[in-house]
This record gives sequence, structure tokens and C-alpha cells, in this order.
Amino acid sequence: MTMSYYTLGNSGLRVSRLALGTMTFGTEWGWGADRDTARAMFDAYVEAGGNFFDTADLYTGGTAETWLGEFVAERGLRDKAVIATKFTMNSNPGNPNAGGNGRKNIMRAVDASLKRLGTDYIDLYLMHIWDRLTPAEEVLRTLDDLVRAGKIRQIGLSDVPAWYAGRAQAIAELRGYEPISALQLEYSLAERAIEHEFVPFGTRHGAGIMVWSPLASGLLSGKYRPAQAGNAGRLDGFRNTTHPGFQKFSEHNWAVVAELEKVAAELGRGMAQVALNWVATQPGVATVILGATRLSQLQDNLAALDFSIPPALRQRLDKVSGTPAPFPHSYFGPEIQVRVAGGVVTGDKPSGYALPVVVEGEAVAISSN
Repeated sequence: MTMSYYTLGNSGLRVSRLALGTMTFGTEWGWGADRDTARAMFDAYVEAGGNFFDTADLYTGGTAETWLGEFVAERGLRDKAVIATKFTMNSNPGNPNAGGNGRKNIMRAVDASLKRLGTDYIDLYLMHIWDRLTPAEEVLRTLDDLVRAGKIRQIGLSDVPAWYAGRAQAIAELRGYEPISALQLEYSLAERAIEHEFVPFGTRHGAGIMVWSPLASGLLSGKYRPAQAGNAGRLDGFRNTTHPGFQKFSEHNWAVVAELEKVAAELGRGMAQVALNWVATQPGVATVILGATRLSQLQDNLAALDFSIPPALRQRLDKVSGTPAPFPHSYFGPEIQVRVAGGVVTGDKPSGYALPVVVEGEAVAISSN
């Protein structure tokens, strides 16, 4: 495949459309990849042209960051690699300040991540999850201080309410802090809630969406079936979990899986490739994080952008995966809005008003030979 690169949000950071997730680097959680497999997946991703790596201090107790840093160093890729990592989670029970989004924990966490990664700067540093306590002003000021200190380059938010993201970006703009360049959020054919708030926010206010769980924890790969009796994969181990990220077995999602299988067959592609292609080409999406435990899985996923989904097939996927718009978004469709516009065609800008910037073609020669 040929990897292409686009800027992340309103930043000048160029990232590949497919990112390599490292939550599977290590077996400390009872599943994941051993070191040799993780290294093979890293090499395959780099050789395919990928440059964007996602990790977190939480992942496999620090093993993911450590291995990623070692793999990058062994191949001398630090200047080429774009490394994103995250803070918030607590790995020190009994110490409330060893987690959360307060200044004390952020300063502790960034130094710990830098040490594990074996680098003196992080390209993108993200808040892992809203802690419901820390003022956004404190988070933004601390992250801006880290940018000014040279420890991080860009900042982002993961798993936050849309109102919080909007407030944080407004604070950054008002006070001259480093703006939010990325939003890391769950998005797939089985989970489309971000379309109502986050996609409009990201596209209008400069935050590119980094998609996690684009295959709905493997549900969209086709390995799970409604009547299946377990042991198909990791999701089976979470059938009775209270973790919201793993509650994927529902009548709605089984309908999505069934239609996805049909569309994939018509395209002559695997279900996972079609699901990844759909999410990667949705509005507001900057990059899609690939998570695999086997080299063959990653290699298959890396081919997800080698084709296009025809409009008619895409419409079928949109229809089966869609859910009714929640209030107040049900008032923002044409049924109500045409009354606001007086029944005439009214829009933001004409089609083609602003053409996308894409740099491609042959480089000019600088030698007379």
C-alpha cells in the first residue's frame, strides 16, 4: 500500500491515516502480543509507511511505552516517528494524586513516560479521560507549560464530554495556550455517537479525530456470531463486564455485522477492511488507530485504504448502523431547519468554495545532470 499523510487538526504535524496502537504490546493483561510479535508488527507498519504511534502510560503497566521507545530507537526513527501518549490513569493504589488530570500528576506522568519511551519529547500528549474534578484551566495551563518547556509538541483530549472539549479550546484561544490538535474517541459502525457533537466541533475548531476501537473490539471483524458459544476472541471474556467499552453484543450491532458481511462479500474484501475503510473516510477523522495481536491481522488492516466503497454500498452501511438523533439534534435536520431558512436553499458556502490542499506529483530536479 502507499501511505499518505495529512496534518493533524490545525497543527502542522503530518501523520499517516492509519496509526499503530500499542495497547496490545505486552501480555500483562492476559491478552496481547509478546515482544517478538510486537516488534514484527512495528516493523511491518513502518515498512508500509506508517509514522504515527499511539500508546499510554497505563498500557500493560508501562511495557507498551517501553517497547515502543526501544523499537523506535533500534531503527533510528525518532525524527520520523510521531509518538502520542496519554496520562490520567492511576497505577499507585491509595495515592489519589498519582492519577487524574491535576498539575501534580501531569508533571509526574510526563517525566515517567519520557523515561520509558527513552526520548526527550513527546509529539502529542493527550489527557486520557475526564476526571470530573480538575478545572480545564489547570489542565490547559500545565500542558502549555510543557510545550514551552519542550517536553511535548502538541496536545489532545481523549474520552471527554463535548462541552469540556469546547471549553478547553476556548480557554486555549483566549489565553494564548497551545490549542487542542486532536480528539481521541471511540468510533465505528457499531458506535457512531460522536457524529452529533465531536465531529462538528473538531472540523470547525481544529481538532482532528483519532479513532480508537474502529472494529468495535473485534466485533466487526466477523469472528463473533449471535448464536456462537464463546471462545472466538477477546470480547468473549468480557461478556459479563461492566466496562462500557466492551458491551458490544446487541441486536442493533448484530444487524450491522450481517450487513457488513454482505457488503464485504460484494466488494471482495474482508469485513475488517471494509469497516476500517468506512470509518477512515468519515468526516472529521484524521487517523484510525489499528490494534492487533497478530502480524497477519495488522497486515490485513494495512490494506484497508487500498480501495473505495461505492456510494450505494456506503449508503447501506450508513443506514443499518444509524440510530435516531437524540434531542436536541433531532431539531437540527432539514425537517425543522427549512422553516428557519424560510423554505429557500441556504448554506454555509457553495460547493467547491474551498478546495482541499493535497501535495502530490513529481519533485523538480535540483541538479543539472
